[in-house]
Amino acid sequence: MYRTSPPGQLSFEDFYLPFGGKLSSDNRWVKLSKLISWETVEANYAEQFSPTMGAPAKSFRVALGTLIIKEKLGTSDEETVEQIRENPYLQYFLGFSEYRDEAPFDPSMLVHFRKRLSFELVGQVNEAVVQEMLGVEKVSSDAQTTASSEPAPKSDHHDDEPPLPNQGQLILDATCAPADIRYPTDLSLLNEARENSEDILDALYAQVSEQFKTKPRTYRKQARKAYLSVSKTRRPSRKLRRKGIRQQLNYLGRNLRHIDTLIAAGASLAQLSRRQYRMLLVITEVVRQQRAKFEAKTQRIDDRIVSITQPHVRPIVRGKAGVPVEFGAKLSVSCINGCVFLDQLSWDNFNESTHLQDQVEAYRIRFGCYPESVHADQIYRTRDNRNWCKSHGIRLSGPPLGRPKQDQSVQAQLKQQARQDEKVRVWIEGKFGQAKRRFSLARVMAKLAETAQSAIAITFLVLNLERWLAQLLSLLFWLYTLGLQAPEYRALWSRSSVDYRINAL
Repeated sequence: MYRTSPPGQLSFEDFYLPFGGKLSSDNRWVKLSKLISWETVEANYAEQFSPTMGAPAKSFRVALGTLIIKEKLGTSDEETVEQIRENPYLQYFLGFSEYRDEAPFDPSMLVHFRKRLSFELVGQVNEAVVQEMLGVEKVSSDAQTTASSEPAPKSDHHDDEPPLPNQGQLILDATCAPADIRYPTDLSLLNEARENSEDILDALYAQVSEQFKTKPRTYRKQARKAYLSVSKTRRPSRKLRRKGIRQQLNYLGRNLRHIDTLIAAGASLAQLSRRQYRMLLVITEVVRQQRAKFEAKTQRIDDRIVSITQPHVRPIVRGKAGVPVEFGAKLSVSCINGCVFLDQLSWDNFNESTHLQDQVEAYRIRFGCYPESVHADQIYRTRDNRNWCKSHGIRLSGPPLGRPKQDQSVQAQLKQQARQDEKVRVWIEGKFGQAKRRFSLARVMAKLAETAQSAIAITFLVLNLERWLAQLLSLLFWLYTLGLQAPEYRALWSRSSVDYRINAL
């Protein structure tokens, strides 16, 4: 059951503190609470719950605010709840009316928050935040192209309406959000699968133990010893690695045959835990993939599983110096006026140049016109994208195709333009650096595919909120400076808050 929160924002002066005093309006959490329109997508969030049955769920503001706090502070789920319990400003940010020195919920609730706040729902919040931040009158729901396989509509102008001239700059790039897994090797993956298969075999044998005189032999000690003899070798040869893989495949095959025997004897898979049943399915697929790789003597296979506990993770070949392969989700991102949009998220590798046209169409839906220029690296500059941009009057960054111009002045002008385009393009690299060094994009700790997608989307939402908050602080400092120099600005400075932004001047 879900109960809609009462409309309106609780004033920080009305927030009750049992030890006296009141909250400060200059606190960052008080300012940040006014930047988010909590009621914008609450109706979509409430659709997940029954209107009458069940215990009341935590409100949308509590769920989203908790994940924002966790991302900004960079804390674990347990530490996040402790910070909320100890800090009255965080409790005000979550919409509470008074300070309570007790945990508002169990840390395990953050997993449910990430499941309920889907990737698409967080994208809608991000669109609303950028709409308010940039002063856009209306952001269409069609701009929600995040993780959508369908292209954006090509045109929404009426025939009698003249199209708006191209304006603004659109920056495009892709990156990877690595998952929290160890570096996968075939041998370590098979050893982990073998150990988990032994636990499943023990659970199934306990159901039908009276029908067997002895427990099926798994040779787990010998298998462990065989694994360590290879893994502890500093530089094992190819022959030694193949020998270790063959041994682990044989041990795993024996375990799976024993499991089939126990099931035939009456053991029920329904008695396994949900995790064990899911693990059995993953182990079966891992054995199939590794056996096919071993027999074909190849290192490549489609949809390769690189983690037993996170089978959705795939290797993403990026070709970067030092890290040629990353293991996680690949993201296609657009940057507009310093604001970032997560346009595509996939656990499989993809060519980001195929999304350029959809991202440009999303820009048109958001702002009512095409961009004047698109700034992207070389992989986006395909002939199809060049021709498409040219047909829409959009300049795609980078040098033109063909031989260099003979005219030295024209050639120098093109080089100067390319340098200017690169200066604009590096803005998105800075956003990636901020997301990975300041926030959690460099190591996504969520284990499930849906919770990991939500955590990644929250990172980009917090990036935009951080930029907006920094702009407001700069504005307040500017108003403060004017207030010291000109008496007519002192009244405005005394009233300045988040509600008095640039348009207040």
